[in-house]
Amino acid sequence: MSVRVEFYGLARQRAGIEQMAIALPEGRATLADVLALVGEAAPQLAASDVWSASGLHPALAANLDGQRFIRDGQTPICDGQSLLILSADAGG
Repeated sequence: MSVRVEFYGLARQRAGIEQMAIALPEGRATLADVLALVGEAAPQLAASDVWSASGLHPALAANLDGQRFIRDGQTPICDGQSLLILSADAGG
C-alpha cells in the first residue's frame, strides 16, 4: 500500500523534490501518519521552518486527490491516493 505525495511552492523548495511515494502501514492510515512518514523520508523538509510531523504548518495546505483540502490529522488516507502539499495561499 502506498500514497504519492506531491510538493508544490514552498513545500517543494524545502523538500528539494517534486514528489515521493510513501509506503503506508497495514490497516488504517491517517493524514498524521503520512505526514510523519514524509518527515522521516525527507529529513531536509522535516528540519525546515515550515514542517511539523504532528500536523501541517499554517503556511501549508494538503489536498487529497486534487479534489478536497484536508487539515484534520485523523483524515483517512487510502492506498493509491495522491496527497498534494502546497502553500496555503496558492491560487490566491
